[in-house]
Amino acid sequence: MKVKDRRGRGITYNPVMFKKAVVGVLFAASFVAGWAAEARICRDYVSRIPGAGVELCEAAALSDLKVRSVQGRTLWGTEVAAPNASVRVLVLGGIHGDEMSSVSLVYHWIALARQGVADMPQPVHWRFVPSLNPDGLFAHPSKRVNAHGVDLNRNFPTPNWSRDAKEYWEIRTRRDPRRWPGKTALSEPESRYVVDQIAQFKPHLIVSVHAPFGVLDFDGPTVPPTRLGRLYLDQVGIYPGSLGNYGGVHKGVPVVTIELPSAGQLPQQGEVRQMWLDLLRWTAERIQPQAAGAVAKAAKP
Repeated sequence: MKVKDRRGRGITYNPVMFKKAVVGVLFAASFVAGWAAEARICRDYVSRIPGAGVELCEAAALSDLKVRSVQGRTLWGTEVAAPNASVRVLVLGGIHGDEMSSVSLVYHWIALARQGVADMPQPVHWRFVPSLNPDGLFAHPSKRVNAHGVDLNRNFPTPNWSRDAKEYWEIRTRRDPRRWPGKTALSEPESRYVVDQIAQFKPHLIVSVHAPFGVLDFDGPTVPPTRLGRLYLDQVGIYPGSLGNYGGVHKGVPVVTIELPSAGQLPQQGEVRQMWLDLLRWTAERIQPQAAGAVAKAAKP
């Protein structure tokens, strides 16, 4: 097809080639826009969490989980799966927004998982969510609760939640606003996402990272780890609406709760790595897909 340019000169117009060129330009523009958005998001997160750089965040290759916080922030996550993985592990950071080191630890563990996926003692399909409570993290200052003022780790639908969660909050915490369980169980989009993951992803293990008590907690079946790095097992009990209670006791999915020593400072790199290696060893020894599946089926609905 012959067309004229603005100077009146004849040129050949190929509609197929023109369409390909337009598509290529649009694709390039979309790629650049996506890269810029990811870089901006990583800069935002790195400004809030200790011991992590933009490069570490970008290397995590996070994707939109299609879940929004109360204030409309995106929940981001990523997966690292070994070939023929038979065990599924869900790793959550930042359930409490002011426990910034927990978010950073998950970023570092994503990097370690990507580096050594072929050398793991057991093939694992990891699903990482570094920051479950971005509204709390990005508040000024960061706060434990989400944008509705709900402690997400008291919002899970444990048995008799309506009675026990309210009673515990009123009597044991003396109405501490940092530990308000919400008006109803699963009132928050962030806690609903975790429950959906337990139902859909069907993890054999949940690892929930917190701070700043410097201990290792455990709920659910199987023998708990005695230590991860310098953190020793100290089972502190269960709380109405907690993830350990819901996942470990009610649903029969082992829940390892890591309490880092500081909310604002990440442990040294050697310690971060040692905790990861200890988790891998214990998972290979104690988390068996057949046994976990049998326990989950036997758990209450």
